[in-house]
Amino acid sequence: MNVIFTPKEALQKLERFCAYQERCHDEVVSKLYSLKMTSDEIDSIVVQLIENNFLNETRFACSFARGKHRIKNWGKIRITNELKLRNISSTNINLALKEISNEEYFETFENLSERCWNSIQEKNNLKKRKKFCDYLLRRGYESSLVYEKVKELEQE
Repeated sequence: MNVIFTPKEALQKLERFCAYQERCHDEVVSKLYSLKMTSDEIDSIVVQLIENNFLNETRFACSFARGKHRIKNWGKIRITNELKLRNISSTNINLALKEISNEEYFETFENLSERCWNSIQEKNNLKKRKKFCDYLLRRGYESSLVYEKVKELEQE
């Protein structure tokens, strides 16, 4: 059963979609394509969503960065890459990264690295090091931070 939406119905649907959680332009555009809207209708709806403050790329980027850092403990590299994947401008990415204070960032990094190091049950020290570094690099932390931390933890 294919439901055809009028532009007005699609706009209301997208207002609810954006009110539920912050969205980036890409998510909104793909949602509109899934509702079988034409390019002109999509442009018009996106403009209305921006004008009515339902869609704001800067707000999305900041909220995304805060959430991914605080909830998933992601580092700045991973957050930057994920935002680039969503076609967020570098200006907005830089603003978003400023949402994470240096104190909070390093505290999260310290806690995560201690927890990770203590949870690795590897007897071979080289393998343990590799697992530790791979994990933190995958999380998006800077390699210099990770390698300094691994040296520090091995000393203990």
